[in-house]
Amino acid sequence: MSFRLAAYAVCVEDGRVLLARYVPPTGDTHWTLPGGRVEPAEDPFDAVIREVAEETGCEAVVERLLGVDSRVIPAAEARSGIEHQNVGVFYQVRITGGVLRPEPNGETAESVWTSIPDVAGLCRSSLVDVGLALARTLPATGHIAPVAVGGLVQH
Repeated sequence: MSFRLAAYAVCVEDGRVLLARYVPPTGDTHWTLPGGRVEPAEDPFDAVIREVAEETGCEAVVERLLGVDSRVIPAAEARSGIEHQNVGVFYQVRITGGVLRPEPNGETAESVWTSIPDVAGLCRSSLVDVGLALARTLPATGHIAPVAVGGLVQH
């Protein structure tokens, strides 16, 4: 089984959420939250700020920890073809500066502010639904029920 620790930014402002359009080498594009892998010896708190800057061109500050999501992706559905566990640390962030732009030499083609009701119609990562649910409910445990994958929602 492969394993990945990642940090994700949930930035909600005026009824909109900041999303990044991810375009992997396979070309299957979908929307996700800004964020990604926590590097060795890096604190997830620092990783989320770094990832927002890299992927969107914006400066961010962390306002609060929202929660943690752990999911196992079956081998048949994982990009690598082997079972994969992703542990995501979700932070509520606020944008403090910068200008939205594509990720230079990266897999984020664009970042946009999207109306929260419009999110349901987007082909998106389950991470978007997890992050929005955590931001909406602010569970004391930092945990929500698993988000179902299927249709427009993918791993």
